[in-house]
Amino acid sequence: MSSPALPPAPSSPSVRLTSPHLRRIIGEPPGPLSGFLSNLVLRVLAGLSRRSREVLVHFVGGLAHLLGIRRRVALENLALALPERSEAERRAIAKGVYITMARTALESLADRDRLPPHWEQEETVGQEAWNALQAHVATGKGALLVTAHFGNWETLGGILIQRGIPLNALVRPLKGAINLRIAENRLHSGAGLIYPRGAVQETVEAIHRGESVYMLLDQAIPSKGVFVPFFGRLASTTPAMAIAAQRTQVPAWVVMGVREGTRMHVHIEGPFPPPAPVEGKDVITEHTAQVTAALERVIRQHPEQWMWLHRRWKYAPPS
Repeated sequence: MSSPALPPAPSSPSVRLTSPHLRRIIGEPPGPLSGFLSNLVLRVLAGLSRRSREVLVHFVGGLAHLLGIRRRVALENLALALPERSEAERRAIAKGVYITMARTALESLADRDRLPPHWEQEETVGQEAWNALQAHVATGKGALLVTAHFGNWETLGGILIQRGIPLNALVRPLKGAINLRIAENRLHSGAGLIYPRGAVQETVEAIHRGESVYMLLDQAIPSKGVFVPFFGRLASTTPAMAIAAQRTQVPAWVVMGVREGTRMHVHIEGPFPPPAPVEGKDVITEHTAQVTAALERVIRQHPEQWMWLHRRWKYAPPS
């Protein structure tokens, strides 16, 4: 079912800095030489036509795959997660991952004003869940929006903002001119930024202001993680989303941007109600597992669009 026409993007979106530590988020400014070279590369990328960008995407992605950059990690992950697939199928998926990552990187670095906004053509997969999210946001409270390193999560954030969801992105510290451009594009789209230190409290404050929080829930963390099933194996996962849901008593939704050719469909599931205390149960881990399972369902359908290059099962659960 097609979503309704989107409102026009604001001409001067407000810049909301949820975190007071902006310098810690975007890092120190690059030096003169590295800044000049980086800006030169970014200007060249911004001037490419869509067709030229696509040629570049396949060249860069194919080259990274050919050189074997983290290819062994990707194939090991795929063998663990998708043993039912043949080796040839897993190799084809791995190659597709490099193309996806190259495309995502190029789109994230290109001039924000030159990317063609085809968002109004996108469909919503899970219209009932989308309607529930809109109804919740209309009450004046924000929501917890969970995604993964899938498709182009940066563009997906922009789509949600265009659809009227005030958004704050939970980000890691970024360094260098390239990452600075990504942070600038996030701010230009109207998103606020939340720094990991103190993230739960800032998330709670944003929710009460009526702003939703957008976070990635598919990376291994070395400490303070909860272990939940992911493709049949326990994976260390941040409990921040579930803790924030419990403190704010707002539900979570899983949102994923599924690529189909030049389009991106918004796949949404939820709401996942906030965890309620139950004697003898670890409700934070249960809630995290429910949301992680929803991420897995989408990744299984389109495995070439997820970042298998990351060691998701790097940390073993306690004995």
